[in-house]
Amino acid sequence: MKITKLETFHVLPRWLFLKISTDEGICGWGEPVLEGRSTVVEEAVHVLGKMIVGEDPRNIEHLWQIMYRGSFYRGGAIICSAISGIEQALWDIKGKALGVPVWQLLGGKCRDRIRMYAHITPNVENPTIEEVCDWAKKRVNDGFKSLKTPMFAPVRHIDTMATVEKYVEKFAAIRETVGKDIDIAIDFHGRISPAMAPIMCRELEQFYPMFIEEPVLPENIDAMVTVARSTTIPIATGERLFTTWGFREVIEKQAAVVLQPDVSHCGGILQAYKIAAMGANYYCSMAPHNPLGPIALASCLQLDTCIPNFTAQEHPTTPNGHDLGKELFVEAFEIKDGYIDVPMKPGLGFEVNEAAVKEYSYDGYYTCPMEFHKDDNSLGDW
Repeated sequence: MKITKLETFHVLPRWLFLKISTDEGICGWGEPVLEGRSTVVEEAVHVLGKMIVGEDPRNIEHLWQIMYRGSFYRGGAIICSAISGIEQALWDIKGKALGVPVWQLLGGKCRDRIRMYAHITPNVENPTIEEVCDWAKKRVNDGFKSLKTPMFAPVRHIDTMATVEKYVEKFAAIRETVGKDIDIAIDFHGRISPAMAPIMCRELEQFYPMFIEEPVLPENIDAMVTVARSTTIPIATGERLFTTWGFREVIEKQAAVVLQPDVSHCGGILQAYKIAAMGANYYCSMAPHNPLGPIALASCLQLDTCIPNFTAQEHPTTPNGHDLGKELFVEAFEIKDGYIDVPMKPGLGFEVNEAAVKEYSYDGYYTCPMEFHKDDNSLGDW
């Protein structure tokens, strides 16, 4: 079997799909995307594709090494995101060729269904606490046992007591609304400084968050270690880290106990699998990052099925189910009582509706949201 062609498709609202074809008629799909930089990743996909056309797609690790190590410069968000989507598609081809889901090729299943967590961010600008609580209640009524809420933005390097109290009031209201049987994670999104993060954590401990994600920006691991040692709340990070090398210091210094590699950024499914194994030696759990589309979700589900240290899976589920593959897949994934059943179909477990992919196509340009401080119009961290 040989790789013959790589094709890319920009799909609304902000996704990039990849189709890899072979000379035996088996095709694989992946999602090589980086939020706000999809067109750049697309170019990287086609540059890397020239390195692997004509090769056997089943030699996944070998082709990964060629793409990653075959140049003097390695890593980074663009290259690793491009490699990630290609790697996903190669697994899809291999699973289809052997007639088994990818998780069967990675040791078999560790569970029968995948626990999902839902975002509680109403689709309104500057939602009130009441609106956030109503959305949380809806998600619990939908069957979710785990939720996640973002930090208000922006937050100054050293902010006021009122800012701290405002956010604590919000989280306290969510906890009061959903009760003690529901897990609630908090995404600081790297917006909080090392000066403010311990203060925020101290005030939030009483409400028992599931974890705090990116309490500070991940470039400085020692700063994250300081925050982790200042609180009893589990710390999570990983969406902006790439490959096992990017996670090594986080794991060894115990800067986080919940690892969040993104299978469309970190290098793909096998890299995330290796990160899970590294983390298991330090009793870390995995909550893979995924605010993306249905192919990224499918890749996450394969990983979640076969790793022992899995906690919960992120996915930005919408009411119409579009991001679970509705319309884009012949048969979409379905969340039942907060879980998705282990996928049993070969490869990544889906069949693409290519007519729908073309229908939802766009030019690929998407701008990530930015936050500015109101008093001086300076840019806040995101």
